[in-house]
Amino acid sequence: MKKKYLFALLMIGLAANLFAQANPLDQFKADKFGLFLHWGLYAQTAGDWKGHKVKGGEHFMLYERIPVQEYGTIASQFNPVNFDADRWVKQAKETGMKYIVFTAKHHDGFAMYNSASSDYNIVKRSLFKRDPIAELAKACKKYKITLCLYYSLGRDWQDPDVPTNWPVKAGRSNTWDYPNEDAKVFSRYFERKVKPQITELLTHYGPIGVLWFDTPELISKKESAELKALVNKLQPNCLVNNRIGNGYGDFSISEQSLTPSSKKAWESCLTIGQNWGYNRHDSLWKSPEVLVRHLVEVVANGGNLLLNVGPKGDGNFPDWATERLKAVGKWMDVNHQAIYESQPWLVVKEDMTIVKENIPIEEGKNTIKDAVFDGTPKNITPDVYYTAKDKTVYVFLRSWQTGEVTLKQINKKNLSIKDIELLGNKNQVRWRITDQQLDLNLPVDFKKGDQIPIYVLKITTN
Repeated sequence: MKKKYLFALLMIGLAANLFAQANPLDQFKADKFGLFLHWGLYAQTAGDWKGHKVKGGEHFMLYERIPVQEYGTIASQFNPVNFDADRWVKQAKETGMKYIVFTAKHHDGFAMYNSASSDYNIVKRSLFKRDPIAELAKACKKYKITLCLYYSLGRDWQDPDVPTNWPVKAGRSNTWDYPNEDAKVFSRYFERKVKPQITELLTHYGPIGVLWFDTPELISKKESAELKALVNKLQPNCLVNNRIGNGYGDFSISEQSLTPSSKKAWESCLTIGQNWGYNRHDSLWKSPEVLVRHLVEVVANGGNLLLNVGPKGDGNFPDWATERLKAVGKWMDVNHQAIYESQPWLVVKEDMTIVKENIPIEEGKNTIKDAVFDGTPKNITPDVYYTAKDKTVYVFLRSWQTGEVTLKQINKKNLSIKDIELLGNKNQVRWRITDQQLDLNLPVDFKKGDQIPIYVLKITTN
């Protein structure tokens, strides 16, 4: 009888473990915060081409209409000897990020790994001769960070069979090397390059958390379904975003915007500066305070934040990016419990006014450029956002300057408050609740030196 009981417990445990493994989307939503890495040949040129500043950032091959053969010569100069996967992943870990999305292949068609199906890749064409994804996979395993991979799906300027339709027919196609747009057959590219490379990415590097597809363009519904089936077959726990096309994504993307793009699961992807790839001309960088404000707003609305860094051609992160990541990491050290595994509360924020400044890239497609664009809010004004977990409500005081706080939404929800504390501060928070509102007085030392002025109240309820 005792053996049967132990066996039953073992089976229940195994079933629970399998159930947990069968819900990768739940884990993704719990992680909240990731690092986007745009790294390719465009990092080597760093915003210049033939002595002048380029347009289009990392899309400059398109904007400058550079032939594939000529663009490919950049690889002969690309030798990022300072690349250290361990250092990159360690920095992500210290910033409080739970996953990394690395550009396996961007729109230029150049694979940033050792692709057997296309010799147009970093190992076979560059002086570097190393496979960054193999090294990142090893480092991610060491630091318990989930490795995810970006793949440009409907744009590939190296391949002759990739037509596009944004914002007009052939609007994002390589028409200087391959001028006959009507002769291009997407299915040939899909069979020749996409499926083999996706198979490589899902079989050579261990578990992949997300295949982060970009620009579905003219992929058919049948092909999107076939691609999703291939992913599911090779790695059943690997998620795909909505840019696989035709409604087959597990979660949706808000690019350069904090506006929720789904009621179920969504991710905001943002740059720190103006460009996705490294550009030496970048000079407008979001401050650590603005970056944390964005993280809070996204998480309070039930999303994940994927924050981008474009490493330099030598393999180093730009100093300004590292500085900001470290500052955000210091804030996360104190306040991470209000971020990870949290849920949106009954209300998102104290003042429910909608700010229209926050515009998703998916809106106004014919009026914006897809290379250098930022629709995130620029204002820094004191405000209040909420998240929740179990019987706890977290109150984010963004850009807060005064020791006095008045919360009216708390009272409206008839909470039975047990305790209130300020994360990272051992001193008492004084509070009083009335029929109208919750009034609080923060500890006199709530501001500390160079701390990002975004403070978190932890309200424990009965």
